[in-house]
Order: sequence, then C-alpha cells, then structure tokens
Amino acid sequence: MTLFPTLRFLVLALLPAAVSPGPAFGAQPAEPSAPAGRAEAPAAAPDREYLLQPQDLLRIFIFQHDDLNKQMESVKISDDHTIGLPLVNSVNLRGRTARQAEEVIRTAYDRDYLVNPQVSVIVVKYAERSVNVVGQVNNAGRVLFPQEKGLTVVEAIALAGGQNRLADLRKVRLTRKTAEGETVVEEIDVDALMKRGGRDAIALQRDDVIFVPERAF
Repeated sequence: MTLFPTLRFLVLALLPAAVSPGPAFGAQPAEPSAPAGRAEAPAAAPDREYLLQPQDLLRIFIFQHDDLNKQMESVKISDDHTIGLPLVNSVNLRGRTARQAEEVIRTAYDRDYLVNPQVSVIVVKYAERSVNVVGQVNNAGRVLFPQEKGLTVVEAIALAGGQNRLADLRKVRLTRKTAEGETVVEEIDVDALMKRGGRDAIALQRDDVIFVPERAF
C-alpha cells in the first residue's frame, strides 16, 4: 500500500491555513475597542445667545413705518431692563435676546396699533460688563466680559492672570447682589470644575465679585 494518497490528503487539509490572507501591506491594524465605561471627551458647547443688558443701545426698525423708525434709531435699555417706545410706551426686555425682543415688540404694536408689523432689533452698542476678581490671582482687578458672550468663574480667574501658588481653588467665594438688592455669597470648588474641563462652570453676572483665598498651610 502506498503512502502518497495519505500525504496528499494531509497537504490539502493544511493548505487553507498556510495561505489564509493576512492584513494587506501597509494597512493599519484595527484600533482596540475602548474599555467599557470610558467617557468620551464632550463636544465644545456653543456659546449661549446674548441676553440684552441694561445700557445696551438698540436700533429698532419696523418695516414701512418710517415715522416710528425715526424715533427708535437710538433706544437705550434702562437699569430695570425696559425701553420706551412710541405709542406702546414701556416694554420689558429682561432676560430676552434680540430675536425674542423683536417678538415682544411686534406683539405690543400688533395688539392695538399696527397690523402684523415686521420688527427688527439691532444692538448698536453693547453695555460694558465686568466682574472683579480679587485674592490670590496674578492680576487682581476688573475683568471684562467678552462682547456678546457670557463669562464663567473659571474663565474670569484665567483672565485675571490665573491663580498664584498660594491660591486655594477649592474654596473660591462668589459674591452677587440679586435683583431684590440682597447680597448672596456662594462657595465654589473651582479646582473640581477645572478637573472636569470647565464643565458645569458657574456663569457670572455683571458686577459679581470672585475672591480666591489663600491656602492654609
């Protein structure tokens, strides 16, 4: 009996394993899958739309009503967030964006004076807004808000030159005066906020005071 048929059978059986295709030349190996529970870096959140502020200067335009437009070329928002307009008198813009203000003004005129008015609101000049950052920072003092944007406590400390080597970022104090005239003090763990990449950072308001204390040794 010959061994050739048996050898031929073994060669054919092993051949597929010997010639199984590997990765193409130059191909990159597949990336290992991320371990379960690993958090992805959050996408950068867009800036919140600008809310109109006291002392902002507005130009208000109503389509095909030139007589009114001449009286609304320069309208300043008062400290109580209102503006005075012809015919409708006082309009409250507290907590409104320019687009929302257009709808408020349109409704006010549409109620008794004009039929379906088309209103545009343009901010001609933005009010200057600032906070004070004091204590253990490199450039203590007044910090301006970026125009048309908000400002967080983390950003304010950075704009004040950052904390110095004595700072205790775990016990930063934010002092704010409310609309009712009350003074509110809140302690913020800025160190924890920074470790989270600034997420959930406290949004500041005009005239807030941020105090960065010294560490206790």
